[in-house]
Amino acid sequence: MKNRRFYVELVRMLGFLPRRISLYRLAFIPKSAVHSQKDPFLNNERLEYLGDAVLDAIVADYLFQRFPEGDEGFMTKLRARIVKRRNLDILATKIEIPEMITTGVAPSNKSKHLYGNALEALIGAIYLDRGYGAARKFFVRKIMKKHIDLTQIVKKDPDYKSRVIEWAQKNRIEVVFKSEEEHLSHSKYPSFISTILLKGEKKGTGRGSSKKEAEQRAAREALSTIHRV
Repeated sequence: MKNRRFYVELVRMLGFLPRRISLYRLAFIPKSAVHSQKDPFLNNERLEYLGDAVLDAIVADYLFQRFPEGDEGFMTKLRARIVKRRNLDILATKIEIPEMITTGVAPSNKSKHLYGNALEALIGAIYLDRGYGAARKFFVRKIMKKHIDLTQIVKKDPDYKSRVIEWAQKNRIEVVFKSEEEHLSHSKYPSFISTILLKGEKKGTGRGSSKKEAEQRAAREALSTIHRV
């Protein structure tokens, strides 16, 4: 009865029929479990290691497709916010991973990120059982689209460029950043000027001692223009 209940709950969580049930059982056995102390390999630590790498690839892949105008810095910061430990703990709770964790974990022995670690281990188990495509499909459908608000993540970021890119993506508007060096007569160091085009129309201009600074100032001006419309 216990085995059947585990299987039913697992299928409900995954949205597909698992093949190697032993992998999924292992995914929910934390290193701190009492019985895993007798067998150092009977825990989810190795699956967690694998799942961590697979999850990074899944999120990077998703953001690459989701934000065709996003540069490396923008996507790297977004990925870091999504896969940070505290956030994974929250996401694991939302898909009811705590209910699947094996019994035998003493409260004083619980890992700080027990649930987030189990989520990573689950991703690792899916990858080994059904491949990268199934792991990506699970995370995107069951977690990314249901429990992660990318718009809110970007809004909390003081990175104005990221916010412009997100706004343009949401409204299906082409955004182009154009930057070039300026050599001012009164300075021996070059400066940069950046312009933001939305649907081919100039919406913001900024200057700075670096390309990044100029783009941020141009993006800030573009955002104020957008919000006035």
